[in-house]
Amino acid sequence: MAAQALPIPRYGVRSLAELMPSMLSALGVGGFANPLALSPVSRAVLFLVDGLGDEQLRSHSGIAPFLSGRRGEPLSAGFPATTVASLGSVGTGLTPGEHGLVGYTFGLTGYDRAINVLSWSLYGLGPQVDLRQAIVPERFQPLPTVFERAAADGLEMTLLGKAIFAGSGFTRAAFRGARLRTAETLEALVGEVGRALQPAPSFVYAYYAGLDAAGHVSGVDSPQWRTQLEQVDSAAERMAARLPPGTLLLVCADHGMVDLAEHQRLDLEDEPALAAGVRMLAGEARARHIFTQPGAEADVLAAWQARLGDRMVIWPREEAIALQLFGPRVPDPVRPRIGDLVAAAQGPVGIVQRAVDPAQGRFRGHHGSYTPAEQLVPFATVSRS
Repeated sequence: MAAQALPIPRYGVRSLAELMPSMLSALGVGGFANPLALSPVSRAVLFLVDGLGDEQLRSHSGIAPFLSGRRGEPLSAGFPATTVASLGSVGTGLTPGEHGLVGYTFGLTGYDRAINVLSWSLYGLGPQVDLRQAIVPERFQPLPTVFERAAADGLEMTLLGKAIFAGSGFTRAAFRGARLRTAETLEALVGEVGRALQPAPSFVYAYYAGLDAAGHVSGVDSPQWRTQLEQVDSAAERMAARLPPGTLLLVCADHGMVDLAEHQRLDLEDEPALAAGVRMLAGEARARHIFTQPGAEADVLAAWQARLGDRMVIWPREEAIALQLFGPRVPDPVRPRIGDLVAAAQGPVGIVQRAVDPAQGRFRGHHGSYTPAEQLVPFATVSRS
């Protein structure tokens, strides 16, 4: 397949990589562009709701009236449309190819198991190996975060989230420079936002993962997911009511989600034609990094195209990079983290490995690919003058 432009991600125009630079520019921090054309403010809050796609919000406007009434033109997540890559772009203002956090899991030179970036450990069943000393996050992702740059300019930068985020490898790689204040529940998050905004100028990043968890386990539009969306909408409304004058509240997300029935989740162990020649799978069910045995790449590509060509697009690594799937720039140290082949779902399918990650094989909700349902995330704003 010849390299050609994809309609999304919208790198450089309206993607998650443009979000924080625009917000910080609106706060008057030097060195940041404002491609999203945000108006000047003295305080800003980014309420990031993990797993809330713009298409899902639009189709559930009746149970999320506050956010639905304030939706603007959505942003695109970036590839893969997953928490690690997306929050990496939020935290650095860079595309996945630039910051190098190219999936929930990805390959590492010298390791026969992928890295789970959220836990910063080797992925899958087997010994849980903490990699924070062997792979120092600040060296692995050495580019300055937007939090470091803004803090150096004198802006008060606060991260609100669970205590487990403090000192994690992913936090150190993507969010270093922010001061963590613990908020274990959605209710606590709402309360802490108001307190963290007391100094001016200031910036608060508030992160919530409950909707994403409900979507993975029970599916989009499940009663559990709908309850979470109602609670998120209420939380956003209460945050807005507590904003001091001169404050912007921006509600966004890291990816959307699609449901897959059990028969649409193909286990690699049940697919010998797909498994032949595959050394390791990484990424997500709908956005796979495929690492092949030496000399097997062409055969694996042909097998995956024959079995999945109607539901997935599969590219060799260099074609995926030329297509700018991960952004316009992919430095040499990042390239080996990308699979020898990259597979992206365009239909109702996901490739799982229950022998490696049993939970993922049971999930109903999945994401990662470049479809609008997974890529487009809300851009809802409230300004208090």
